[in-house]
Amino acid sequence: MVSRLKLVFGRFSPISIALRASPVLLFTYSDSRDSQTRGKEFPPSALAASADLRFPPSPDFISLKPPFDMPQNQAPGRPGNLTPEQEQKLKDLWTIVMRTFGVSPPPTLLESSTITSTISTTSVNGSAEPTSEIVNGDVSTNGEKSKKKRFGILKRKDKDKDKDKKDKDREKSKESNVSNLTRTGSTLSSPTVGADDDNDKYGQSKQFKEALAEMTPEELRVAFWSMVKADHPDGLLLRFLRARKWDVKKAHVMMVSTMHWRLKEMDVEAIVFKGEGAALAEHDEGFLKQIRLGKSYLHARDKLGRPICTVRARLHKQGDQTDEAMNRYTVYVMETARMCLKDPVDTATVIFDLSQFSLANMDYAPVKFMVKCFEAHYPESLGICVVYKAPWIFQGVWNIIKGWLDPVVASKIHFAKTVDDIAQFVDRDVLWKELGGDVDWEYKFLEPVPGEDDLLKDTETREKLLEERAKIVREYEDATWTWIYSTSSEARKARHEIAKRLREDYVGLDPYLRARTVYDRMNYIQLN
Repeated sequence: MVSRLKLVFGRFSPISIALRASPVLLFTYSDSRDSQTRGKEFPPSALAASADLRFPPSPDFISLKPPFDMPQNQAPGRPGNLTPEQEQKLKDLWTIVMRTFGVSPPPTLLESSTITSTISTTSVNGSAEPTSEIVNGDVSTNGEKSKKKRFGILKRKDKDKDKDKKDKDREKSKESNVSNLTRTGSTLSSPTVGADDDNDKYGQSKQFKEALAEMTPEELRVAFWSMVKADHPDGLLLRFLRARKWDVKKAHVMMVSTMHWRLKEMDVEAIVFKGEGAALAEHDEGFLKQIRLGKSYLHARDKLGRPICTVRARLHKQGDQTDEAMNRYTVYVMETARMCLKDPVDTATVIFDLSQFSLANMDYAPVKFMVKCFEAHYPESLGICVVYKAPWIFQGVWNIIKGWLDPVVASKIHFAKTVDDIAQFVDRDVLWKELGGDVDWEYKFLEPVPGEDDLLKDTETREKLLEERAKIVREYEDATWTWIYSTSSEARKARHEIAKRLREDYVGLDPYLRARTVYDRMNYIQLN
């Protein structure tokens, strides 16, 4: 395998020239850890569709060798495969995120006069700007950290402060969170930051301001690290950067509004914690019915190793469940699909099976919610969406839906009428009979097993594990500050090593935070 490629073609992208010169050029996927894709050859169009390739206008080179121990075949704009300009954007975003979370640089870093000077005069966009709150620690020391949410990934204890003092300090912390981000020289809370009014379709600029007003820095921090789970922390932030075309301030607005949505609107961690077992115990039939039916299900992987979520529209009836139950189910599926991603794959494939579809199955509300999830709160998570066997009556429906879609998301929609069409994306030896393939497989719901979620009740062990994770998180945050103000490759390597430890740590913590699902019982989810 060629480990490094260096090509200089002036103003032209080396890969685009290669494609023009050789239209039948094939790329070979050689990740030995993934038996489904090992050694397979793909046309450039398939590679581009999966990796969402985006290059700077005039790159001097592209490196195919990720540094340290990052996965091979990592797509551009991902951890371990960033241009210098992209890495600087990531540093800028981390700087602004740490300020939002109230996390100051470690004392050892502040002791350096050179570093202190740099921190005091550099803003997130690289211009001179007073940021004394970082140096003096105002953001993190103004107000006491709030108690974590029930299942927050970070543990904080305070036995000496009374309730009145906590409430007062909590309000101070909220005020500090807003004031530190709106002082002279900063435009973070300006309405122009999130998006132009014409383009801010989900009102994220408004949600951003509400988040800063309603949530403490610690709550935002907890929400972020709870979302990281087994991901690389850089990988999560890079999703927001790529979704906002590397505009740091817009990515920050999108990230903060997502944390508010997860914690205050959907309570995502509670959905994950309760899962199927709690739904069964609480007789939550609206939620359970959808899982038992297999209205959507996760099974197999496409040609590029992406997990496949198949949606069987014919099984949906608008009156069978409330919108709230449908939204919780959608989040449940999306969070479960995240557990199925394997480096270097960081997107999923969705197949809408419209066989036997009729207008009685059409329900615009859940479609709108799903679109919002992909565009606003799970950015850069969709690889492709295949609409399979759409009947003629779907044309009118599609004309409405496509008007909702961001152009980037719309470009990922493909229509397939035959098994040959869908075989462009999924190998025939993987396709199951329901989709016209030969594999004898069908979705069957495996009921929750008694005792499978007993670890969720072990609060003592969970608290110990959360405390240990909090230490690793703090290590990562300290290492991030060092990396931000360093050009050393050692600083970069140190962060990646800690990120690996975070993932390994989450594997042990997962059964204390996430209820088992049908996909755990099928062994489709394998975090190890």
